[in-house]
Amino acid sequence: MTDFSWLWILLGVLVVAGATTALVVPRRRGRGATTLDAPPPAAAPAPADDAPTDVDVAPVGQDAAVAPPLEVPEPAAGRLVRLRDRLARSGSPLGARLLSVLSRDTLTEDDWDEIEETLLLADLGTGPAEELLEALRTRVRVLGVREPAAVRELLREELLRVVDPTLDRSLALDRPVVDGVTKPAVMMVVGVNGTGKTTTVGKLARVLVAEHRSVVLGAADTFRAAAADQLETWGSRVGVPTVRSAKDGADPAAVAFDAVRRGVTDDVDVVLVDTAGRLQNKAGLMDELGKITRVVTREAPLGEVLLVLDATTGQNGMQQAKVFGEVAGVTGIVLTKLDGTAKGGIVVAVQRRLGVPVKLVGLGEGPDDLAPFVPEQFVDGILG
Repeated sequence: MTDFSWLWILLGVLVVAGATTALVVPRRRGRGATTLDAPPPAAAPAPADDAPTDVDVAPVGQDAAVAPPLEVPEPAAGRLVRLRDRLARSGSPLGARLLSVLSRDTLTEDDWDEIEETLLLADLGTGPAEELLEALRTRVRVLGVREPAAVRELLREELLRVVDPTLDRSLALDRPVVDGVTKPAVMMVVGVNGTGKTTTVGKLARVLVAEHRSVVLGAADTFRAAAADQLETWGSRVGVPTVRSAKDGADPAAVAFDAVRRGVTDDVDVVLVDTAGRLQNKAGLMDELGKITRVVTREAPLGEVLLVLDATTGQNGMQQAKVFGEVAGVTGIVLTKLDGTAKGGIVVAVQRRLGVPVKLVGLGEGPDDLAPFVPEQFVDGILG
């Protein structure tokens, strides 16, 4: 071996080792490569804002969000049973105090003054109170009744007479036919904000759905930002669509018109239009409600205008009722919070002031606590 033989041997070993390494490394990146050996995957590019997204984007093993099932409103007929109990628990002075005085062996002028004061405190109003007082004095003097049962029946008859059971308290739900086309029944709801107006529209929609009527809601209260959202929430719970403006402060008449047109197009039974409750001045209110009425009637007749009043305001709400009665052509009254007031006489007072009947009453905070007004059950409720 020459002096350089060892050098040639060393070079041969290095060549063989290098070839072997070149063969092994690619195989480790193949099918049997580990995560650490494999190159990291390239990040997916972020989608553009207007690019369509895959509908199946929920993580594996996670269900997509499911819409809650629609609520089934309680039939309106079943609510009448609660009317007497709710009113009896309201502590109306028309009941116990009147019966207590009228059952006394003798009735002095002081006793009759107490009865009159009780009637006025119950917000019956001066005229109806005097009328009821005179009728009671005459009948007690002529009949000489003193037994509690007889006194109660006598008082029931007189209270029922001033509440007036002869008034037509049905809602105008018959669909009119115009030029051979069946239109939806259109109902407009008016009243000052804070009386529960928008909530009443939502509850009324539930009453109609319970009667198997199709409904469209019109959010024409564009002055109050949350009104449309509130109304839409009520409708979505029972599958009722809400027509609303895309922006706050839109023309209420335009929203009302679109709602009625939607009702005509979809061939629904009833369109309920919620309106703004502003009362800064009579002229502005008249202009706004008058415009809504004119625009709506281009598509379908306006069958009902319901005024929502808070029963707890008593005589303080009479001026509001008077203004709305003059400018809106009110056809019926909805009294909210009737279960929480001892002033049940407001029913008589507002009917006398406006000359239209109380058609619906709110009996509580529940979604199905709006009931048709039944004079007999109302009187029985306040008598306890």
